[in-house]
Amino acid sequence: MKASNDDLEALRAEIYRLRDENARLLALLDGRGTPYRETGPADRVVPTEPGSLGPSARQSALSTAEKVALFRNLFRGRTDVFPVRWESNKGHSGYAPACANEWKPGVCEKPRIKCGECPNRAFVPLDERTIYNHLAGAATIGVYPLLPDDNCHFLAVDFDETDWREDTRAFARSCRELDIPVALEISRSGNGAHAWIFFSRAVPAREARRLGTAVISHACAHSRQLKLSSYDRLFPSQDTLPKGGFGSLIALSI
Repeated sequence: MKASNDDLEALRAEIYRLRDENARLLALLDGRGTPYRETGPADRVVPTEPGSLGPSARQSALSTAEKVALFRNLFRGRTDVFPVRWESNKGHSGYAPACANEWKPGVCEKPRIKCGECPNRAFVPLDERTIYNHLAGAATIGVYPLLPDDNCHFLAVDFDETDWREDTRAFARSCRELDIPVALEISRSGNGAHAWIFFSRAVPAREARRLGTAVISHACAHSRQLKLSSYDRLFPSQDTLPKGGFGSLIALSI
């Protein structure tokens, strides 16, 4: 797969935007005296760029409020609704939009009526308390990255195949070669990884996804390790918001 001239131009434009955002994040970390360069074991996926996500020790210089604010600034998606993880007594799990009326007697009629068909849904907006609870481990939430105007603040690439370690490293190498700041994390399952690219401002999801495709194309051209089937999908997963829906969700880091 080869990137077109339009893809490459879009890639260059996003590189310049990402450099500006990286400089801003570096200034924030430097201002707080937070170390941001460290190495890890070769078999562990760790952040590869300054300003990326890192171990808790890297965040210790920040106050609780600052950690919540930084987290919220990076993982910006829809704020009028967010998904929360649920687990059943039978071991099933998944995500559903947080609802203020969930299990309220006389209002919520689960499981007889599915949430998506309920006329009494009252979505809970995302706030600092929710993010704090997530970071403290009291709840697990996700984010809908695709905004109602079809823009997004970040691009995430999901690697979920057998060779995800090698493929993630190949993707990260391409990001380094193209001067694109990228943050890597191991997925919740431990059998995959996410690569996060944050934008300094909201960009059209279509362009963000073209950027991801162009970086993957670059990795394919420079490494035989990465195949087109080696990653699961991009987030946002759509160019435009589906009618009456929220678009694909992605679980947030902790």
